[in-house]
Amino acid sequence: MRYKMILQYNGTCYSGWQRQKNGVSVQEELEAALSKLYGEEIKAVASGRTDAGVHAEGQVVHFDAPETIPAAKIPLALNNFLPDDISAVSAEKAADDFNARFSAKRKTYVYRMYISPVRLPLKDLFAVRISLMPDLEKMRAAARHIAGEHDFSAFLASGSVVKNTVRTVYSLEIAEKSGDIEITVEGNGFLYNMVRIIAGTLLYAGTGKIAPEEIPDILALGDRKRAGKTMPAKGLSLLCVEYD
Repeated sequence: MRYKMILQYNGTCYSGWQRQKNGVSVQEELEAALSKLYGEEIKAVASGRTDAGVHAEGQVVHFDAPETIPAAKIPLALNNFLPDDISAVSAEKAADDFNARFSAKRKTYVYRMYISPVRLPLKDLFAVRISLMPDLEKMRAAARHIAGEHDFSAFLASGSVVKNTVRTVYSLEIAEKSGDIEITVEGNGFLYNMVRIIAGTLLYAGTGKIAPEEIPDILALGDRKRAGKTMPAKGLSLLCVEYD
């Protein structure tokens, strides 16, 4: 039987979702826990990779397993075998052809920053500190140029090799919540470090390092050096994944 499961994790201590030779991954921990639960080797497929240090509030995975445990009870049983920073939130039966990666239609990420002259340890786990509030209207003006279908070569980590760099950003919103900033981006897929570079570019726009009107040229030229910096991984979380 194929199952679809929602997973949350704090990515701080992990080398990312995917198994790595030189670090512990979320996939490794999940597959080990599933295998203990079912008494046989179980493999899991996620909607996509999250990089080292990136978190997930709604990662979607699928796996095949015997029908020995009711789907609704899988999370409670599985969490006994998972570390405290990974948790199965829900599980349900899925169609045999459901694929967490290839069936995905939309993904939503959030990048969080907090405003403070000093580091705040509790916020600092899941957000990046900036000293002064940027100009949110300039950030929103820049965001309007980024939204839509574009070649996002300028927002791809240097040295990455990808055949197709065209992606569609369905929405890109900047919100202030109690003095903190949340950048929420929804798209049909994202390049390596794309969301973190978008966040860095918007921050540059908000601090006057890039004019919002420069964004179309940055996109057209595909010049990584003209876009903003790659923001730290800890501020990024995968919010949710949508399927038809």
